[in-house]
Amino acid sequence: MRLTVIGTGYLGAVHAACMADIGHEVLGVDVDIQKIEALAEGRPPFFEPGLQEVLVRNVRSGRLRFTTSLREAAEFGDVHFICVGTPQQRGSNAADLRHVDAVIDGLAPYLHGRSLIVGKSTVPVGTTARLAARISERIPDGSDVEIAWNPEFLREGYAVQDTLQPDRLVAGVLSSRADETLRTVYAPMLQAGIPYISTDPATAELVKVSANSFLATKISFINAMAEVCEAAGADVVTLADAIGHDTRIGRRFLSAGLGFGGGCLPKDIRAFTARAAELGVDHSVAFLREMDEINLRQRRRTVDIARGMADGTFVGSRVAVLGATFKPDSDDVRDSPALAVAAAVHAEGAEVRVYDPQGMENARAVHGDLTYAPNVLTALKDADVVLHLTEWSQFRELDPVKLAAVVRAPRILDARNGLDAAVWRSAGWTVRALGRPSASVVPGQQPAGRVTLPQSAVRGSAAPIAATGLSRSPK
Repeated sequence: MRLTVIGTGYLGAVHAACMADIGHEVLGVDVDIQKIEALAEGRPPFFEPGLQEVLVRNVRSGRLRFTTSLREAAEFGDVHFICVGTPQQRGSNAADLRHVDAVIDGLAPYLHGRSLIVGKSTVPVGTTARLAARISERIPDGSDVEIAWNPEFLREGYAVQDTLQPDRLVAGVLSSRADETLRTVYAPMLQAGIPYISTDPATAELVKVSANSFLATKISFINAMAEVCEAAGADVVTLADAIGHDTRIGRRFLSAGLGFGGGCLPKDIRAFTARAAELGVDHSVAFLREMDEINLRQRRRTVDIARGMADGTFVGSRVAVLGATFKPDSDDVRDSPALAVAAAVHAEGAEVRVYDPQGMENARAVHGDLTYAPNVLTALKDADVVLHLTEWSQFRELDPVKLAAVVRAPRILDARNGLDAAVWRSAGWTVRALGRPSASVVPGQQPAGRVTLPQSAVRGSAAPIAATGLSRSPK
């Protein structure tokens, strides 16, 4: 089929490349000419494992091209995927749908004959119905245009896999014709046995925000338990293992730590609560506001514990930060808990040096006031406290014996519960971790104070991890 993908950010670039990879002719569309030129040369504008290989293969084959023209897109495609961003509105929790509306307004006047517009962006329930009316007002006479919603479920770091081998496909359609078209688009996945759920658009829109809300709730729950564990002297990791064996609960997303961030979960649960309020059912999702607060509280707790490890004040301290992205295998620092904590520590007077394998350029664009180290060794040199804030696999392999000779004081806060505490302690380090006995405060002790944590929101690329010789030898 001939498909267009409008919006070539994280979602759109991956979707365009993967749709070409399963055999379709694909035209990617974006207003950012620099992004379009980079993609046309086979260079993704952000880091995502496996994407460049798929992109290069399909650009070279001729199945994948890019343009800035919506008119060209309308003339080219039979199916048009909307993959633009839906960020949080300024001064509100609601989703900003200006980019989605702009796609409809720019594309509809050029649509002639029969075509299908398919939304993939995360939107409030009711968006498809609203856009259907908007389209009907703008298409030329005689055109036959339908709209459907096909939410994405990508995980950063696994986006190519999640597109080519999704765990399910959801299609919110208004006609059997639209359903048949989407079944044709995804025929290779359906032949491989991927579940396909055909439903109405409102349900499809709710599937994505409901899934993200459930995941956010699960993460926030275990982080709430981490607070209880610290107060009681219990171990949240063992607790999570124990309850995770219950098949009704499961172990995934039960890892206590610094909390979630990125461009999806935080803004999606906020937009969900805002839309529920518009529908008059905000009481039904009131718990999501508490989940959001628990998540943000993990950042404040991390700063409080780190301050205690720095002898009660960051003034005059040198703090090394391992990680800037909101998760590993990504260069995304949008609403990154790691970068928020680093900025808060710096604001309290510490000299902060940050190292991240992929997110340095994006982090520097948001927080240029921090110092960014070219490698782990430089970041940790003469540090009074080390903060492990993003669970990159490279950090798990660091040799604490070698690093103990580099820092001024061998003290590390593992805010992701990703390090082998016994190995680090045996190398002479003081190890603290969220929700574990080693991180407990004195029962009844009040936190040292609250801080205001900044948010972050950019993308781009960064240099690969530098060789430091600080990894442990294979066993």
